[in-house]
Parts: sequence; structure tokens; C-alpha cells
Amino acid sequence: MLAAGLLCACGPVDIAATEDYTTGQFIRGNLLESTEGEIHYSYWLPDGYDGEREYPLMMTLPGYGGMWFGEDSEGTNLRERGVSVWTEIDEPMIVVSPQVTDWHDTSARQTIELTEYFLENFAVDRTRVYGAGYSAGGETMSRVMGMRPDLFAAYLHGASQWDGEFAPAAQSKTAVYIFMGEHDEYYGSDRAREAYDGLLEAYRQTGLDDEEIDELLRLWIPDDAWFADRGITNQHGGGNMLFEEERIQEWLLEQSR
Repeated sequence: MLAAGLLCACGPVDIAATEDYTTGQFIRGNLLESTEGEIHYSYWLPDGYDGEREYPLMMTLPGYGGMWFGEDSEGTNLRERGVSVWTEIDEPMIVVSPQVTDWHDTSARQTIELTEYFLENFAVDRTRVYGAGYSAGGETMSRVMGMRPDLFAAYLHGASQWDGEFAPAAQSKTAVYIFMGEHDEYYGSDRAREAYDGLLEAYRQTGLDDEEIDELLRLWIPDDAWFADRGITNQHGGGNMLFEEERIQEWLLEQSR
């Protein structure tokens, strides 16, 4: 049996069965041979990880700069706050960040397969599995929400466009929080409003009333002053600060299945 962090390229290994864990730091350089090809990823097990208890799981996808472009890009995803911030909250979590190669259906299916791998091989509370995606990572995760939203209690969609279908997320009652700067230089805030409107209508089609939907669907488009107060001059790149917002963290982690 291999120790944590030493996943071979020959296929999945039951890491959770071993007693030799590396905890309290990101383990880089992991490779999972999936049905959709190689998945490069990093993961974090909290200090004192105990296979006999259950932990919430965060699957978080970085923006374009943290994707996989060959060996020189290994670990670049860990520079993003949307990845590292989840290791700093008070509640111990398992954090996984795949470095996919695009933002289309193949990468979405890879993300799903990696999520299922951790569900099967680690001590995960299946009622508290969360997703987060920023920019290109958000495009991929929105596709995941159109394929297997049932895996997730909630999803944080940051500074991105929604490429997946709306109905599956609504039908599975997966909670979604959408963030976009009012003058995001890459996408523009209309993309966030379009995603919100599409999801809102999809939730309504399930028979939920607006009060019930408000518990599951949130939209925040901060104005220029919010960014200026934080010394941010580029709303798209600087929007990563959203992950520092305790009210967003708390809302997300309060969701469960």
C-alpha cells in the first residue's frame, strides 16, 4: 500500500486504508489515471486526520493560471486563494484541487471522477461536499453542476460564466453562490446576472417559492468601492478576495444534503 501522496499512475490506490498520512500540508504531484485520461491534482488532509471520523470535502478549481500545462505548472494552483483559504478555516476539511487541461466537458467529467475517488477512499462526510471554481475553473465547475450536482451540497461560482445546464442543479437542490465584480474586465457582470436568472427560473420550475429559493441561490456583485477599499485595481484577478469573505464561507459551509 502506498502512503498518502504517492498515488501511482497505474490507477486508483486506496490511500485511506493506510495509516501513513501526511497531514497539514498540500501533497502535490498526484496523478489519477481516470476513464477520461490523466488527472493531476493536489490535496490536503487536516492535522490529526482520522479515518474513523468524517470531514467535509472541498473540491476547488483554480483559474487559467493554475491549470495543467506540463510539469513546470505543477502546484501553480496552490498560489490561488480559492484553493489555499480552505485550509485556514476553523473547521478541519479535506481540500482537493485538480489541475485540469481545459474548461470543457472532459475536464468536468475528470473533476467528477476525482470527487468520486475521494468519496470512496477518504473519510468524507457525503452530506457536506462543496465545490468552488474561479474564472476558468468556474466554467468547468458549472459544467459539473450540469452533470452531477447531486454530489455537492453547495457550489461557489466566482468571477466566471456558467457553461453548464441550469436544471440539474435546481432539481438536486444544490445551493449556488455567484460572485462577480460589477466591472469584471474579462466576463462583465452581465454573465453573473444571466447565470442567476437562469438558475432562478430553474429553481422555480421545481416548485420552490422565492423564499425557499433565497436559501439556496445567492448573487453578489460588489461595486468599484468594494475593490478600491481592498486596494484591488483589477476586478477579475483581484476578485479572488471573495474567498476571504467570512459571510460567504459561512453560508457555503452551512449547506448540507
